[in-house]
Amino acid sequence: MNKTQFYISILAFILSGFSVLGQTRKQLETERIKLQNEIKQVNSLLFNEQKKEKNALEDLNNLNQKIEVRNKLIYTINLEAKALSKEINGNEKEIKALNKKLSELKEDYADMIFKSYKSKSQQSKTMFLLSSQNFYQAYKRLEYMKQYTAFRKKQGEEISIQTSIVQKLNDSLLIQKKSKDRLLSAEKNEKSKIETDKKRKEFLIAAIKKKENSYKRDLRKKIAQEKDVAAKIDKIIRDAIAKANKKVKVKPKSTKKNEFILTPEAKALATKFELNKGKLPWPVKEGLVTRRFGVQAHPTIKGITVNSTGLHINTKKGVFAESVFNGKVLAIQLTSEGRKNVLVQHGNYITAYNNLESILVKKDDNVVTGQKIGKIFTDKVSGKTKLIFVLFKNTKRLNPSSWILKR
Repeated sequence: MNKTQFYISILAFILSGFSVLGQTRKQLETERIKLQNEIKQVNSLLFNEQKKEKNALEDLNNLNQKIEVRNKLIYTINLEAKALSKEINGNEKEIKALNKKLSELKEDYADMIFKSYKSKSQQSKTMFLLSSQNFYQAYKRLEYMKQYTAFRKKQGEEISIQTSIVQKLNDSLLIQKKSKDRLLSAEKNEKSKIETDKKRKEFLIAAIKKKENSYKRDLRKKIAQEKDVAAKIDKIIRDAIAKANKKVKVKPKSTKKNEFILTPEAKALATKFELNKGKLPWPVKEGLVTRRFGVQAHPTIKGITVNSTGLHINTKKGVFAESVFNGKVLAIQLTSEGRKNVLVQHGNYITAYNNLESILVKKDDNVVTGQKIGKIFTDKVSGKTKLIFVLFKNTKRLNPSSWILKR
């Protein structure tokens, strides 16, 4: 391998190293941007609404969510800064090694130029050829002079290549150092903000303790209301399954209780729904999950357990819930508070869009992906606009987070 190929291979190795390191740092950068956007969403959807009354418990829940996201952001920034430091250290070592190689090249080239200068005159070249003992020797000497000239040219090119590599690394290093400075500044800023949030949190905790029994009563009342709504939806689905299965003349031997007997068309739709697991669109254009699926301890009040039937998604006032997949409106439920819940069937899968103020569909309507189902209710007291999105397979509730796109 000649020297030119050697330096080209060095450059290729360095660039491949950048891509490996850059991929890891790129993932961290993507995560950081995502968390920054999430904090903006938290501020927009949880803290900018107009409230008629203040609720310390709700404010604390919102603040805890913001602190949690901000902690993740600080951690991610720290990891990104460390990854960047590693790249910077690696680049500095490479620059040092390349500068050494460049210095050696220049010394060799200077020595060659000096020796060439001493015998550069055209007369000396002519005499060198004429002093040959025969034609073959003259030919060999001419070839030698051509090779020597080509070698000098190649040495100059190698120095140019090496200088370009060092310059690119220097430029990259400067950009990386500026990026690291910005990251450290961002980390400092986030730490300052989280300290302010923690002070606010302490104030809210003190306020809640004074009225803890009252908050517990209200929570238990809301949990009981949620259970009642969930039980009624469960009954609607069981009744719909029983009604649909009665119409089937020939029932498969494997038919189970509380499971739809699917027509070929319904089975095909269910299969398509399953194939889109993890790729279904969100039921709102913009939203923030404020309560996850499943049984969980209340984030603030000890001794209270919440069983979340689906995802609680806060969004902006005036936003409409949208169907996540093609289907048919199975049922519409009216709650005791006057809100509406719409159930859409997709074969043996059902999506429920709960806590709607008004609806744009009716029972047995066919709907398509992205179609508006209804306007989401905005609480005039809390100022919050919240959709409760529930997913079933027959009567079994599933975690919607595993089915919709990751944000």
